Amino acid sequence: MYAIIETGGKQYKVQQGDVIYVEKLPVAEGETVTFDQVVAVSGDNGFVAGTPTVAGAKVVGKVEKHGKGKKIIVFKYKPKKNYRKKQGHRQPYTKVVIEKIEA
Repeated sequence: MYAIIETGGKQYKVQQGDVIYVEKLPVAEGETVTFDQVVAVSGDNGFVAGTPTVAGAKVVGKVEKHGKGKKIIVFKYKPKKNYRKKQGHRQPYTKVVIEKIEA
């Protein structure tokens, strides 16, 4: 059984026991989080696609930790004008372990 959920403007295909890294959520470590935006569910009774979401379906997960991703370098440059701007960025994330899919 798997589900496709939407969080942080992105979609994730999840199964029970999966570990996913999503955009940072305002939930403390160790607490549970419920994803109500379930786009599709596939299980024993077949595949169900939502319009736009599946009614009554939700995915429950546990927040394992918060962190920051690898640093990326943003470098702006204009030739012949002596303009150079270097900036770094680390995207915050939340590590979630999927506990169950309710459909």
